[in-house]
Parts: sequence; C-alpha cells; structure tokens
Amino acid sequence: MKSTNKASVKVETLSDLALFADYSFVDTLSPDPEATEDGFDHAPRQVFSGHFVPVKPTPIQDPKYIAHSKNFFSELGFSDNLATSEDFMRMFSGDTSHLPERLRRLGWATGYALSIYGTEYYEQCPFKTGNGYGDGRAMSILEAVINGQRWEMQLKGGGRTPYCRGADGRAVLRSSIREFLAQDHMHALGVPTSRSLSLYTSETETVKRPWFTRGSYSKDPEVMIDEAVAITTRVAPSFIRVGQLELFGRRARKNEHPKAMEELEKLVLHLIDREYSDVIDAHLPIEEKVLVLAHEFRSRLTSLVANWIRVGYCQGNFNGDNCAAGGFTLDYGPFGFIDMFDPKYQPWTGGGVHFSFLNQPQAAERNFNMFCLALKPLLESNQDALDQLDEIRKGFARVMQGQMIKMWASKLGLKTFNASLFNELVPLMIETSVDYTIFFRELSTIPEDISPLVKSFYNDSFYDEKILKSWSEWLEKWKSLIHTTNPADINATSPEAREKLSNQMKQVNPKYTLREWFLVPAYQQATNGDYTLIKELQEVMTNPYEEQSKEIDEKYYREKPSEYFEIAGISHVTCSS
Repeated sequence: MKSTNKASVKVETLSDLALFADYSFVDTLSPDPEATEDGFDHAPRQVFSGHFVPVKPTPIQDPKYIAHSKNFFSELGFSDNLATSEDFMRMFSGDTSHLPERLRRLGWATGYALSIYGTEYYEQCPFKTGNGYGDGRAMSILEAVINGQRWEMQLKGGGRTPYCRGADGRAVLRSSIREFLAQDHMHALGVPTSRSLSLYTSETETVKRPWFTRGSYSKDPEVMIDEAVAITTRVAPSFIRVGQLELFGRRARKNEHPKAMEELEKLVLHLIDREYSDVIDAHLPIEEKVLVLAHEFRSRLTSLVANWIRVGYCQGNFNGDNCAAGGFTLDYGPFGFIDMFDPKYQPWTGGGVHFSFLNQPQAAERNFNMFCLALKPLLESNQDALDQLDEIRKGFARVMQGQMIKMWASKLGLKTFNASLFNELVPLMIETSVDYTIFFRELSTIPEDISPLVKSFYNDSFYDEKILKSWSEWLEKWKSLIHTTNPADINATSPEAREKLSNQMKQVNPKYTLREWFLVPAYQQATNGDYTLIKELQEVMTNPYEEQSKEIDEKYYREKPSEYFEIAGISHVTCSS
C-alpha cells in the first residue's frame, strides 16, 4: 500500500498486463454453488453459501475516457497511453467479451453482513435474512502480481449482481469523480487507501438518481435527476471487508449450513495470506494466526483513524461493510473533508453523531468489536485463545488513545503531547470557528504572533479582544513548549531550528484538502464534457503538502465561502451515487 517506487516492468498493452494475472481469490475460495456458469446472474436473489458469485460485468454504453491516475500508473509500470487504448478502455468500462489469453471474462461479487455502530442488522437485506446483501454494483475483474505486489482491480458501477437489491448496478459520474479524486488525494496525504486506476463515463447512458434542487437547504433529496453513468476502477491488495468476515462469522455461529465453519476459516486464512503474510507466520496453528491477525488489524485500524483526523477526513458512513479488513480507507461514499472545525462534523445526512468527525475512534472500536466477534467461532474449542482475543478487543480504546495522542502531538510540533495545551486549544477552535486545515497549516509557519492564525477564523472573532487575548496567550504557551520539547536542537529558538520544525509540521499538516465545494464545480463541468477542473484538482490534490502557485493558493487555500454553508450537495450529501 505504501510503495511509491516506479515499477521495473513496463506494461504497454493489455496483453502485457495479462502476463501478470493471478486470480487467487476465485482459485482459492469457493464459488456460490447456485451461480450460473456464464455469469449472467444479475437479478436479486439469496446467496446462501460460497465466498463469491461469478458475474459478467455489464459494459457502459459508448465509453469515454476522463482520467487515470498517472502516479499509480507509474508505480505499476503502466504506460499512460494504456488508459486510452481501445482494449484497456473496453475492459475497464465493463466489456470483458474480448480479452487476451490469461484474462478471465467473468468478474466476481461478494456478500457481506451489515453492522451499524456495533449492532447487527438484517432488515436492509431484501429477504430479511442477510443473504442478499453485498456488492450490488462492484465487481472485481482482475488480480495481478506486479513487482511482487498483489493487486485486485474492481469496477465500481459495473452492473447488477445478485446483491443489487433491485437497484440498477450503476454509479453516476458525480460520485465516480469524487471517489476517483479522493483515492488519489488520500494516497498523496500518506493515508492508507484503495487506489484509483481509471475513470470512464458513458456518452449516451444515463440513470435517474434522487438529488437536491439548486441552492436548497434540505437534508433529504427533493427531485429525481438524470445523470450520466461512469465506471471508476479501484485497486487494493484485497477488498475483504469486516462485513464480509461478519457474514461468515454469523453463519458459522448459527451453523447455517454444513460448510459454514470451513468457509469462515478459509476466508480468514485467505485474508492473512493477502494482507498480513509479512507479519503472520504461515506455520502457526490457526488459533495463533487469528490472535496475531486481531492484534495487527487493531494496530492498522487505530493508525488509520488517527490519520483520518490528522488530515480532516470524515468517512461519513463507517459501517462494518465499509471497513477494509486490511486496515485502509475504502468506499468513498458520503465522505467529506472538514472546513470549519466541529467535533460533530458529519457530511452524510444519514450519518448521525456516531459517525461524526471526532467520534470516528469510537466507530472504529465498534467495527473492531464486530471483527473479533466474527473470529470467535474459530476459537470456540480453546478458552485460553478466546480470553486472549477478548483482551485484544478490550485494549482497542487504549491503543486508539495512544495513536490520537501521538497524532495531535505531531500536528502541534511537539515531541510529547501536552494535555493542558490541547484542552485549551479545542474550545478556542470551536468558539472562534476556525478552518481546521488553514489553522494547522498557518501554525506550521511558527508565527511570531496570532495574525497568521486569524486567516483561519470564520466568524468575527478577530474583532473580539477577549478571544484575541486568549489566542495570544495560548500561542505563547505553545511556543514555549516547542522550544523546550525539542531538546535535540542546540538552540531551539534559532532560525535553523524553527525552519526545521516548520518543515516537519508542514509534512503533517496539509495545505490542500479535497473539500466538497471544490468537487461540485468539477463534476458540474464534467456533465458538459469539460474535464479541466478534474485534471486541475488531480494535480493540486496529489501534492497536498507542497507550496504551489499564487493562483492555486488563492483558489484552493481559502475558507469556505459563506454562501455555501448549509447548502445541500455542498455542506451535506446523501448516499445517492
């Protein structure tokens, strides 16, 4: 996930890519025994067993190239020309009818269970059993091992599957642009994430989606609109979710069919092989593997969520099925990057406080609890192992707190977290309505006085002498701490030491984040075939820590305009995609 080295291989054609194909998921695990042989399995139905359903993607009509991730193409060794080549474009817009040898014409979709904030749900399944919930429009079409790294490539919007719950299996251009740009951006921010490969839209195919009227303040969509369909391909070491483990854990716990326990064990071992083989010895007994897996996932998940908060990201909908078991960001639905600091910031109208910005550590803990619950059937015969798993589960809050303390210290340029300083800062940030990104970036300049920080104030606090005095006092405390908690510097107050610390803080506190009001004009222009802003955002947001041109600075390093606050589709979004 973290590699940014350029590849030693060179992939110029789809036939070149085919040489690296290696379909471990479908070759190792079990297909649904009731699946069709030809993959035409597009109607909603219950899937009672098996790890995946073979499905033939439904190509979008008259596909048109919009963008590809140049950085990721470079890492993979893909030629940039590949993205616009006819056969590559055809495959990654859903047409698998003509593929080179070694590439398979059927993709695969997977089922998973739904848990929301640690509570199991079945009602969202159309059959009320949990057997019809899963990848309704996402299907993987390729696994490849490139430069020793296994990557799975998945179409989002590739057509209906048995898990479609009556929907059309499509993703619209608006949401596809958001996910494509967000994945590129998050990787550049240094946050573990699925990756963007390519983005294609249809010149003729549209679908209807609920949305808001222009300038509306509504929390609920008011109209049905026609939107162009699109397919973005996302890539990850695997797409195994916590919710997937939950599905098989529930079946094993309830002994729903004779192979339920076997299927759970196979999926867990496959997860270990795909995501944790570097830290889990293949020769360990299954019980020990499970315990190391829980420990390692806890470490990854706590680090991930601390990083989300570091960069101002809110997942919005952090259900167990939107939580990657590999510990990276997955499913960019109703996400958002925070503007005005608010611990309860929530971009999704259906998200509530439980998935809000500073409650994400608690939401992650609930997902981790469900992860551990899914693993328990594998340890039922070993009470000592069950007790150890429970201890790992109970330790989540402690580990999460440690990650948060480390993160806040790094944002503040401190070697050691200072609770008193932090506890003074948060109420000041709330009272003053500061812009989260701009505040920490300006603090990274090690200002002499509060004037640079005032750039981040949204309300009229800069006229309030009492608040300004509080900020000046806080800044002096902070400066005294950064001078005393960086003992490695001979003279912590020297210009060289200040510059060094400033540069360190600027690599923690991004200058640019992908705010929703940047995205809206980009996808609005794209509906008219103008992709200029998409290209510009891709360039700016893949260099989020760098100082860029004055023009870019004025356009993207500024507070959210007042007229956008509370506006539907800008300040809050739905799951409509």
